[in-house]
Amino acid sequence: MKELVEYIAKALATKPEEVKVTEVVEDDGRVVLRLEVAEEDKGKIIGKQGRVAQAMRVLIRVAAVKDGTRANLEIV
Repeated sequence: MKELVEYIAKALATKPEEVKVTEVVEDDGRVVLRLEVAEEDKGKIIGKQGRVAQAMRVLIRVAAVKDGTRANLEIV
């Protein structure tokens, strides 16, 4: 899942070298992915009315269900 988020974010960002994805596994087995991008790329990653971010979250949830876990995406 981490690689999926990183691939999508780097494809959208104007500064792909500043894309950083951190994966944290919480106590209840849930995975939290934190996506950090350059300040000027945040708008591209979030998209109009949050559509791009929502689509990325849906893809992560689908991948997590296939792995038998739960996942969440945070954009910071």
